[in-house]
Amino acid sequence: MPTYVVIGLGLLGAYIVGSIDFAVIVARMHGVDIHKEGSGNPGVSNVLRTVGRGPAAVVFVGDTLKGTIGAAMGWFAAFYAFEAVEVSGPWVWAAGFFAVLGHCYPIFHKFKGGKGVATGAGVLLFTASLVAIIVITIWGILVWITRTASIASMIIVVITVPMLIWQDVPPESLLWAAAIILLVIWRHKGNIGRMIKGTEEKVST
Repeated sequence: MPTYVVIGLGLLGAYIVGSIDFAVIVARMHGVDIHKEGSGNPGVSNVLRTVGRGPAAVVFVGDTLKGTIGAAMGWFAAFYAFEAVEVSGPWVWAAGFFAVLGHCYPIFHKFKGGKGVATGAGVLLFTASLVAIIVITIWGILVWITRTASIASMIIVVITVPMLIWQDVPPESLLWAAAIILLVIWRHKGNIGRMIKGTEEKVST
């Protein structure tokens, strides 16, 4: 099979996996249409506010695994095509980006998805596990302190690239990491506006 076909299938597979919206699925299991409740965002924070901690935890794990599986699909595709690839290689990060893209704009849900933070963290777990552990821990502490998930999310995206540089992630991979971060920031544009106005919703921790 031609190299470009293998890589293309890996990226497509990552996007499809990313398009599985656990917030929608878990909320429906509890009789809730997450698009019509709370902020309307199909993400962990809205599930936490409208359905509860247990369902939110399930969504967080599911969304995180999407990023990990998506990045892994990129690694397998690159390994099949090139026979040698690092877990932090550019094609692995590219697949991670497509997993986050699928989460934000899922083909199964009319392209109305979440913000991409947990799925991005899942990509980090596969490509730079130490960085993932650090940023997830910092995110949790910041949410506990500020009671505002979006503030915590914006802080960790700012520190992620410097930490990846610290871990010697290749420059080509950093470009895909930056693309993930820019996508996450774009998806938070409404939250940023509300934070500036002081009207951003809190979460119950």
